[in-house]
This record gives sequence, structure tokens and C-alpha cells, in this order.
Amino acid sequence: MISLHSNDLTVKINEKGAELTSVNDAAEKIEYIWQADPMYWGRHAPILFPIVGRLQDNQYTLDGETYHMDQHGFARDYTFKVLEHDDGHAVFQLLTDDEMKTRYPFEFDLQVTFTLTGHTMDVSYHVLNLDDRAMPFSIGGHPGFNVPLNPYEGGFEDYAITVAPRRSYAQIPLVGPYNDADHEKTLNLTTPLKLDHDLFNQDALILDLDHVETTVMLSSTVNDHGVALTVENAPYVGIWSPYPKRAPFVAIEPWWGIADSVNATGDFRQKMGIQTIQPNAEFTADYQIRFF
Repeated sequence: MISLHSNDLTVKINEKGAELTSVNDAAEKIEYIWQADPMYWGRHAPILFPIVGRLQDNQYTLDGETYHMDQHGFARDYTFKVLEHDDGHAVFQLLTDDEMKTRYPFEFDLQVTFTLTGHTMDVSYHVLNLDDRAMPFSIGGHPGFNVPLNPYEGGFEDYAITVAPRRSYAQIPLVGPYNDADHEKTLNLTTPLKLDHDLFNQDALILDLDHVETTVMLSSTVNDHGVALTVENAPYVGIWSPYPKRAPFVAIEPWWGIADSVNATGDFRQKMGIQTIQPNAEFTADYQIRFF
């Protein structure tokens, strides 16, 4: 377990999956990160790579071959190498191995950087294509946040989601585990969205951000604490809590990719939301979380 420290927070990151497992404010007695109770969801903040969401029948075709891959890919289940580490900074690396190539036939270098300053943490994903052909992929974050942050002050329904810019967003519905972008809805987020477990009765709320800088804030109506996640260039963000379980957390998920569409052909290079890197080129994605 790798630890980062600022004057305000202590952060823990597990080398398995380079997964953020704790953000603790000892002075305020607040643990911000969901603690992976398997009754609800047994993860904290997994990295989604090389897919986001689920494939049709958990498989895809690429250059005439068929490959199998489970929901959200495999990076979350591998141990990353720690390349750099000091009090406020850590860099984790995952390189291709033979087992990965049975599911995803590319040579890649995935690096994840965490930087802690005061009450703010920056997360960066760097994906380098080490292969000799164009590499299609998706990547995303899935941090879960305790709701309520302080169990002695309020409950789930005492929180709200605020999205800036405050406007109406295209919402991509899910049919089962697949997206139905052909029947997108409009979600009015000019005012805060009060939390209720029934918000998630059709799974995640998926907003089409159109690569516009966006902040999603989770805050309480009974105290001054919450989190604000800002992403500059993501095409989508998912907001999720498992339903019908009344889980005491919400995940805010910046995505550079999305689950297969209901009418997906299975061709990985034509997959909705797919990113592509040319040989020896690099892709970078960033987001920032402020804990208050």
C-alpha cells in the first residue's frame, strides 16, 4: 500500500489495480472513499482499461479475430509497478504480459499518476502504444464516495449532485448493461439534483459532456463537506449507485469510452466512444478531485 500526505489529507493507493482506497481527513474525522463493503460493491475506485462498461456477450472482434473480455477490462485486477513515490506524488505502471494479450492483443504501457496538494488530488492516465499498429482502447475512473461522509450527520437523501456548467445535458440511457444512445434523453441540471436511490433504477446516469470541461459536485445539505470532480476533456461521465440496494455511496466516473451500444456490431475499431493511438504515440487523460 502506497501512502501520500498533505497537511490536510492522508491518501492510500493499492498497487493492485493502482486503486485509490482511502482519502482521510483526520481532523474532520471523514473518510471520503467508499470502503468496499462487498454487501454493496467490493471495490473502491478501480481503473477501467482497456474497456469501459460491458461488451456484447463479453466479446469483440479485431482484425478478423474474436477476443473475450469482461466488464471494465482487466487493469483493475493486476499489480502495478511503482515507478515514483514521495509524500505528495506517486506513479504506477502496467505493462502488457502474455496473459493480457489473450484478451487484448497489443503491447502497451499504462501509467497512472496521483498528485496530492492540500485538499486536491490530480489523477492522470498516460497510455503509450508500443505496438506496430493502431491501438483502440477506452479508459476511465470509477471512484466511489461515502454518502453520507459523516455517518452522524445526515443520510443519503441529504446530499445532492450539482453539475457545472449548469445546463441541460444529453443523458444516454442503459438497456441492461448496454447503452442506447439512439434514444438519449435530456436531463435538466440547471439546479442541483437531490439524491435518491430511485435515481439509479436504470443503472448509471450517463451524461454526454462533449469534451467540455465539467465539474460534478457531491455535497451535503446539512454540513459543508463533499467532493468536486473536474474533468477537462472526457466525452462522458457516469454517476452511479447500485440499485435496488440502498448503498451508502455514489461513484462519479469520468470516462473516455462507454459500454457497447444495444446495436453494436462487435467490431472493436468501430465501437462507440473508442479511442485510438497510433504506434509509438501517447494518450493522456486527467481529472481532479477536491475534497472539502
